[in-house]
Amino acid sequence: MTPVPDTPAISVAGLTRQYRRTGSPPKTALDGFDLTIPSGEVHGLLGPNGAGKTTLCKILSTVLTPTSGTAHVCGHDVMTETRAVRPLVGIVFGGERGLYPRLTARQNLSYWAALYKLPGKVAKRRVEELLERFGLTDKGSERVETYSRGMKQRVHLARGLVGDPKVVILDEPTTGMDPVAARDFRNLITELRGEGRTVLVTTHDMAEAEAICDRVTLIDSGRKLATEDPRTIGNWITEYERIEASGVDSRVIRALESLAGVVSVQCIRASEVDEQLSTVLIETDGTVGGANASKEVIRLLVDNDITAIRSAPPTLEEVYLHVIGGRGMGVR
Repeated sequence: MTPVPDTPAISVAGLTRQYRRTGSPPKTALDGFDLTIPSGEVHGLLGPNGAGKTTLCKILSTVLTPTSGTAHVCGHDVMTETRAVRPLVGIVFGGERGLYPRLTARQNLSYWAALYKLPGKVAKRRVEELLERFGLTDKGSERVETYSRGMKQRVHLARGLVGDPKVVILDEPTTGMDPVAARDFRNLITELRGEGRTVLVTTHDMAEAEAICDRVTLIDSGRKLATEDPRTIGNWITEYERIEASGVDSRVIRALESLAGVVSVQCIRASEVDEQLSTVLIETDGTVGGANASKEVIRLLVDNDITAIRSAPPTLEEVYLHVIGGRGMGVR
């Protein structure tokens, strides 16, 4: 069950999953989906509800079978080598499903250790290690039904690591977490990366994805739209740019707002030297009348002796809203 060196942790090709519905056309959750994640990477899967994220997670963990296409985990086929795949994968679904509320945290983890067929002493040691790692030792003998939502999510995360998996799949893991718990979660991801594990995380939190992911994939209606480093994915939007300029007065702001292709001009802070001057963020969108809007903005600024100018690439959230939100932006 040891993966071959250089074998991707996750490899998906042409993956399609349809749900049959009586009296209605089948619903396609994944539509020819392709994805390769190298070993040791933290990969984010971003998309709206119903995009196919959870379906992909379930297929990779052998809970669902695909309608067509292939999926491999550490070189093992999820369809024909399920017994080899399952020990390699730890999966955590968001929400409160998957725990036995009338059992204690220790009993829940011990149960999952038994399912992974861990020997008695190994299982006991593993359970205690995880309780300590997630700050649950003092509450480990209390029923899960008495836990707060954040504590239950910590038990979920611990459960996903019981089998010491090489691939950890986290489906909306920060649902219900308070800011402190979310910070601890980000620290956990850093630890998992340091341990050489591969992490696939689905999330709606763009700031979280930028902070923890090596790469992100945008998915919508079961199709992959783009895969890129979250810090450079703004380059995939070909006709959208942000320009930040300092020392801009109200007259220049009005002139900027009148330029074709300028989407918005936002005053983000006033000058500490002259309250009549501001630092502004200018958003441009496309080429109008053969002229590049960004170049026209820069020309106007320079003509007005404003030279404190810098490009401010789109954030991951802005890319998500433009691509998923269907504003018609071109994607390379």
